[in-house]
Amino acid sequence: MAKTALITGILGQDGPYLAKLLLEKGYKVYGLIRRYSNPNFSNLDFLGITRKIELVEGDMSDESSLLHLIKRTMPDEVYNLAAQSFVGASWQQAKLTTEINALGVLYLLNAIKFFSPTTKFYQASTSEMFGTSHDDGFQDEDTIFHPRSPYGISKVYAYWMTINFRESYDIFTCNGILFNHESPIRGIQFVTRKITDGVAKIKTGLTDKLYLGNLDAKRDWGFAGDYVEAMYLMLQSKKPDDYVIGTGENHSVKEFVQLAFKYAGISDWEKYVTIDARFKRPAEVPNLRARSIKAQKQLGWKAKTSFKDLVKMMVEADLKRYNQVKSDTIR
Repeated sequence: MAKTALITGILGQDGPYLAKLLLEKGYKVYGLIRRYSNPNFSNLDFLGITRKIELVEGDMSDESSLLHLIKRTMPDEVYNLAAQSFVGASWQQAKLTTEINALGVLYLLNAIKFFSPTTKFYQASTSEMFGTSHDDGFQDEDTIFHPRSPYGISKVYAYWMTINFRESYDIFTCNGILFNHESPIRGIQFVTRKITDGVAKIKTGLTDKLYLGNLDAKRDWGFAGDYVEAMYLMLQSKKPDDYVIGTGENHSVKEFVQLAFKYAGISDWEKYVTIDARFKRPAEVPNLRARSIKAQKQLGWKAKTSFKDLVKMMVEADLKRYNQVKSDTIR
């Protein structure tokens, strides 16, 4: 009998990549969606899997809907990827961020405890929990948390609640502390996709400016398609544990910008980029870089996609989108 998995956040970036991986392994996949009047399936469509997933309705801020959902589906595995995940918006939407990212995890864990205690649970944690903390320039499983945003704070709550349910109720729960991971279906509000989308628009003549905030911030950027493999491997382990997932390299926003313009065939990038104070965070996290030795040793996981290949992949995908738009307009 095929394994079953419930993925929350199925319409985001990671959900579709994870669903594709699980489908290839023979899983029946449930995807949680809120009751939208017009849900956006573009990311699932991009990977060609929209019709292969059974969509189920629920709301991370409504405990009763999650109780009913787990009782009905009783999945072998739950991957909680749902979140208000835009760090910049979390200052203006602190209450909403807390309700979804923190309390939503509690509701989901309670549902598993009451109705499906053998279900394995994966919690999408984040490098933003570390904030300014580091050990010799790196962050790993032993680095203390010092979150610098309501988003990071909400994720720390969820991290410890996940561990608490593991230790208190013997539920198989894992935290994946994923560093920044991107792809051609990354949300347009995230700086990497904002850059590649803007570069593609400039290249195709649709705009002549790209407005950005802090170009000096450094992040450990990897490919989402690689990182969902780590999520899967965590729930296949004999014992539940928590893992830092990243490439071990970091690059500045400026480096990302330079490469993106280069792959689009534009050399004078500074001509098009304008620094806008509106896009700077109240409290910046200057430097994030993963030390993923534990994941390499215990899970056999290592990032496959290089930083350069990631940027190139994203630029090419956005150029293809806008060239298609121009072609359709001419017709």
